[in-house]
Amino acid sequence: MEQDIKKQIESLRKELDGHNYNYYVLNMPTISDFDFDAKLKELQLLEDNNPQYFDPYSPTQRVGSDINKAFKQIIHERPMMSLANTYSIEEVEDFLNRTKKELQSEDFEIVGEMKFDGTSISLTYENGRLVRAVTRGDGTKGDDVTANVLTIRSIPLQLPEGNYPDKFEVRGEILMPWSVFDELNREREFNEEPLFANPRNAASGTLKMQNSAEVAKRNLDAYIYYLLGDNLPFDNHYDNMLAAKSWGFKVSSSMTILKSIEDALNFINSWDTERKKLPIATDGLVFKVNSLRQQRNIGATAKSPKWAVAYKFQPERASTKLKFVSFETGRMGIITPVANLEPVLLSGTIVKRASLHNEDIINNLGIYEGDYLFVEKGGEIIPKIVGVDIDKRKNGSIPIKFVTTCPVCGTPLIRIEGEAAWCCPNKYHCRPQITGKIEHFVGRRMMNIDGIGEELAEQLFTAGLVENIADIYDLTEEKMLTLDRFGEKSAQRIMKGIAESRNVPFERVIFALSIPYVGETVAKKLALGVNNIDRLMEMNAEELASIDEIGVKIAESIIDYFAVPINRVIIERLKIAGLQMSLSEEATQKKSQRLSGMSFVISGVFNLHSRDEYKKMIEDHAGKNVGSISAKTNYVLAGDNMGPAKLEKAQKLSIPIIDETKFLKMIDEE
Repeated sequence: MEQDIKKQIESLRKELDGHNYNYYVLNMPTISDFDFDAKLKELQLLEDNNPQYFDPYSPTQRVGSDINKAFKQIIHERPMMSLANTYSIEEVEDFLNRTKKELQSEDFEIVGEMKFDGTSISLTYENGRLVRAVTRGDGTKGDDVTANVLTIRSIPLQLPEGNYPDKFEVRGEILMPWSVFDELNREREFNEEPLFANPRNAASGTLKMQNSAEVAKRNLDAYIYYLLGDNLPFDNHYDNMLAAKSWGFKVSSSMTILKSIEDALNFINSWDTERKKLPIATDGLVFKVNSLRQQRNIGATAKSPKWAVAYKFQPERASTKLKFVSFETGRMGIITPVANLEPVLLSGTIVKRASLHNEDIINNLGIYEGDYLFVEKGGEIIPKIVGVDIDKRKNGSIPIKFVTTCPVCGTPLIRIEGEAAWCCPNKYHCRPQITGKIEHFVGRRMMNIDGIGEELAEQLFTAGLVENIADIYDLTEEKMLTLDRFGEKSAQRIMKGIAESRNVPFERVIFALSIPYVGETVAKKLALGVNNIDRLMEMNAEELASIDEIGVKIAESIIDYFAVPINRVIIERLKIAGLQMSLSEEATQKKSQRLSGMSFVISGVFNLHSRDEYKKMIEDHAGKNVGSISAKTNYVLAGDNMGPAKLEKAQKLSIPIIDETKFLKMIDEE
């Protein structure tokens, strides 16, 4: 019976791996999403009931883990060099001539392929199984991001049976598809968070996230562009890449063998247009000598291989007329200037608007009314104003002046100390600030009340049904049906979301309140540090600032928020509505108070537990983690290779330095 279960689990894993390959690599699914999910649930149930067959590389584990792990550095077996760049066909021809000279006129082939605009990765496989994923880093060593890479479904974790070496390395590019990037930036824009400039930055930032469960939600992709090892199947790059493709890796279909400079020119001209139709970002092409023997003979400089070169596409730029600058008030009162432009086609899309961000940027660019502005996208999906076409400026035009009052409510603006932003201080009577806070409150990562978006938030406010976030819990189906063109099903969906929001955990409630400078991560830190909303409202600035990662600026912002009577009234109403205003018993449970009042600095590399596990132990026993050593530090928990600066400072201040064994004895753990 047990053998039958094991075979069933292995069979389902193999089948689901095949479906993942068809969907994410071939883009040719052979099963519906519903049927895939059903099989995945079946496998999950079998694994839950038979934990002895757990495998971290099972398809069920692609969702990642919420365990926070610091990255360790891994030395590359072979350096990860960067490519030299060219920007014209003449420079590509120079590369071909140099190659011919290096090879003493021996015949050679060039492989042309796409240059993806992502973040480089090295993947090591042993016996067909992924064992390590490392970033480029400084080329000599990089960060071990294996836990995050496991969530990328286009990267095979276990290869099917095949003729591949016992050990090999593939190098490739981790990418964020345009569709994911656009959705991520829409969320960030809504939450008034800085937007990612391009998918490369977003992919790089995602790959370095400490929570692999969050990485899994970003739906990263990966293309492989090089195969390395001692026993490769072929002595040329092109055939090795085809072999890697047959093993299950995602390899670009753009890869082509080129015989002449004319072939290279045609390749460039073709992909300069066609690349804009791809679902992922590209910023150029790569030309490589095909023969591995010839690659070895040509060699490399200190930084780059001499047998390959990158051709970079020119960033697209256009000059278009500024119609006017609008000033828009956001949820937190920040005034954002926006350039409204004569429509212009750029990188395949029509650009009509571009953020000017703040007054300093307007002044630095020197923008006048009616100016012609240079707009760029290039590898950037977000239109960016990069300059002014002074030659087209009309005589008598005047500089753009930043507004001095809120464009909506007319309140005089104030400059935020130490920042470039101007802000409307009328937080509780300025329409876009009120409706923005309502829209933020119901968002997916906050209270997750489906059905209330920007348009409905405005409609509810205009109708007088929701004038602050607490009013949401006074809504009824009958009230919502009084709105124009609002149906019964929509009302029922919203009421269901409101009911379910009462179970949203405390840290998300804090995030939903729109306290200035309290984002998602800070909200989690606050929830763990205060345990309940009453304690949060009572704490002074010093107490708040003592919480991990809560500085003076955030502490003062929290105090200012709760100093406003209407905010306290809203909190009381949310309590009455049944929201979670404290951490769950499981989250608040401490193992002991043994470390109460003690602060610890952790430094070095540990053998028995990870740094994050030690941080959690300190918190579980009522201690406090701090980032730097001061006279108030009680202990330094030191592993191997403790930083010399920290060691010197600890000795200078006579701070006790303890090792793993002594620390575990302090908390009575083996």
